[in-house]
Amino acid sequence: MKKIIFLVLVMALSITSCKPKHAAETTGPVKHAGWSSRATIYEVNIRQFTPQGTLKALEDELPRLQRMGVDILWLMPVNPLGVKNRKGSLGSYYSVKDYLAVNPEYGTKQDLAGLVKKAHELDMKVILDWVANHTSWDNPLITQHPDWYKKDATGNIIPPVKDWTDVAALDYTKPGLRKYMTDALAYWIRETDIDGYRCDVAGMLPLSFWNEAIPELRKIKPLFMLAEDESPKMHDSAYFDATYSWQIYHLMNDIYAGKATPDKFDSLLADESRRFAKDAYRMRFTTNHDENSWNGTEYERLGDAVKTFAVLSFTLPGIPLVYTGQESALKKRLRFFDKDTIPWGGYSLASFYANLTQLKKKNKLIAAGEEGGTFVKIKTTNDKAVYAFLRKKPHRQMFVILNLSPVAQNVQLEGNDFVGQYQEAFSAKNKEFKAGETVKLSPWDYFVYETE
Repeated sequence: MKKIIFLVLVMALSITSCKPKHAAETTGPVKHAGWSSRATIYEVNIRQFTPQGTLKALEDELPRLQRMGVDILWLMPVNPLGVKNRKGSLGSYYSVKDYLAVNPEYGTKQDLAGLVKKAHELDMKVILDWVANHTSWDNPLITQHPDWYKKDATGNIIPPVKDWTDVAALDYTKPGLRKYMTDALAYWIRETDIDGYRCDVAGMLPLSFWNEAIPELRKIKPLFMLAEDESPKMHDSAYFDATYSWQIYHLMNDIYAGKATPDKFDSLLADESRRFAKDAYRMRFTTNHDENSWNGTEYERLGDAVKTFAVLSFTLPGIPLVYTGQESALKKRLRFFDKDTIPWGGYSLASFYANLTQLKKKNKLIAAGEEGGTFVKIKTTNDKAVYAFLRKKPHRQMFVILNLSPVAQNVQLEGNDFVGQYQEAFSAKNKEFKAGETVKLSPWDYFVYETE
């Protein structure tokens, strides 16, 4: 999956990089649901979340997630999974056998509707992971509508990627498939009152499908739509609220590994600002289901800087993601095709993430999109190690200072933009910053200062 996503990204960048202004690409802005701009997404791996691995058992955990400040629950695919050509004992989460049913291992449609109802009572929203690009080999659509599938030169149905041997690729040149999939997406909104979708490998489908389908879905209710893709066109032409920011994620990993320095964020963020509309939400994350299983836990990749990069992901322009187990400092790669229950322990980082989600809710400076404050880089005498920036609106600002290095730093802040009275968000200590201020930072240290 990662290889094809990278290729899609490269093609998107090659298309957009020749255009000097983002406005030339824009066909129309997304009207975001009002509850989304200060939200935190929490990705739920249903299979591994509880020993039972069911929707009912997950429902019992909702009050805990609500106390942690979660706003949007992203449920990994709830549909039944294929058996033919299955990988592992339980199969991939993304090998869908029936788009209009719930995996019996997880429960029933009524269980899903009950979970959504309980989430809504707790002021949380629910989005489903949707796999529109491919089906399992034993999905009835293969026999009912073989013309809806991609085929090789000899007429045999093929997987979308050579090593995705457990799934068959759908062909979106077929109008019947487009209508079926749009109706299936609408079905779950109407039947269970979900609040949107995270769309798997969304860039592998024609943009024209999303351009047709998403406006139809939004006629039912306000929705939040997240694309597993990194192209500006997913916002402009396909009407998604949010896209992945893999480049920022990979730079975090490279900084911890000593392969890059924090000043590289400047060029990435400038490129984002140029290519994406201001109201396009970029999803910031330090791990997710793919990264944990295939590329290592966040502790393998980010070590003792996990909390520092989490702070960065919540304070950069965008919408943050927390993945199953992060609140318990998960140091285990979860098996992708088999049962592998989370060893929850004592939720050692629950209060840390609760502080970040509450900061996101209360301070509109770090809201996603146009509601958020302007990003202003603050230079220091060692930008190869320290990353400092403001989120700013008239008469109010947030000052974030991060030591993104394993070495203690003693740096001087340059300029005057940061000057003023603040309170540190985690310690509640008051601090006045003056011109020429010197800041001492321990390895991987972080501070978030708010003005009164």
